[in-house]
Amino acid sequence: MVMGLVALGLARHVLRSRRFQEGVAVTAIALGALRGIGQENRASTMARLSAWNKRQVQLLERQADRQVQRLERQAERQARAVKGAGQMARSGPVTMAAGDDAVAGEGRRA
Repeated sequence: MVMGLVALGLARHVLRSRRFQEGVAVTAIALGALRGIGQENRASTMARLSAWNKRQVQLLERQADRQVQRLERQAERQARAVKGAGQMARSGPVTMAAGDDAVAGEGRRA
């Protein structure tokens, strides 16, 4: 019982102390400021992360577009090669007369 009264008296004395009240006020202000700084820091970090993510998505989209264009060009070249090979096969063998100098792609048909 005596210990409880002593503790209660000490608490009353501490709570009424101007120095204690100033310390609590400064601590509350500091914690509020730190909380605000933390929120701003998180917000700016999220903004930077969002901007980085947007750039990465754009980079990947450009790479995908270039890959599609590359594959389309490759398919066109292969189609031309197949078409050209078909035409060459239908044209028949190239024959040369004795003494003729053949130039690539120029010849006589049989």
